[in-house]
Amino acid sequence: MKFLFDIFPLLVFFGSYKWAGSNEEMAQALVNGHLSGIISGGAITASQAPIIVATITGIVATALQIGYLLLRRRKVDGALWVSMVVFLFFGGLTIYFHDDDFIKWKPTIIYWSFAIAMIVAQRFFGKNLIRAAMEKQIGLPDEIWHRLNTAWIMFWIALGLLNLFVAFVLFKADTNAWVSFKAFGVTGLMLAFFVAQGFYLAKHIKDEA
Repeated sequence: MKFLFDIFPLLVFFGSYKWAGSNEEMAQALVNGHLSGIISGGAITASQAPIIVATITGIVATALQIGYLLLRRRKVDGALWVSMVVFLFFGGLTIYFHDDDFIKWKPTIIYWSFAIAMIVAQRFFGKNLIRAAMEKQIGLPDEIWHRLNTAWIMFWIALGLLNLFVAFVLFKADTNAWVSFKAFGVTGLMLAFFVAQGFYLAKHIKDEA
């Protein structure tokens, strides 16, 4: 259930993009009719409507996530705040300039922000963020925690580079393919990484037992 909650904005982004892609004229009319004041030139073309609609609904979905947690008096993770700020900035640029290049940078900036935060925490504060998040559930030697932290840093950096490659090289002229990669490709890679991490941790837990 938590997994679905975490990827809620992604599902909304993907679903609204597909809906707008199948109803471009309707989506165009909605955007031009209600958002002309915050769009450069006051209007978008029908082909630009899907990414604009997806960006708007994605921002709203992320805000609803945060609002729900605050209303329930639950902690809002720093990662979610980062996602909201980055989404607002790059999403705002996407909407105003009706240019999907901006929103395509958003995942990379988020991934690299996570990597930078982990590097800074480790390098300047001596804090392993992965250990801080997981050590109440699992006990591991210091060396393994360090390896795990390094693996996550490398994963975030690599994922950010991969997003840029897919967005601006592999599918440079195909936003639809990039949206599908963002929804399924990245999710699949993260699940694969979680599984690999689980096998790695199980091995060392067994060794420690």
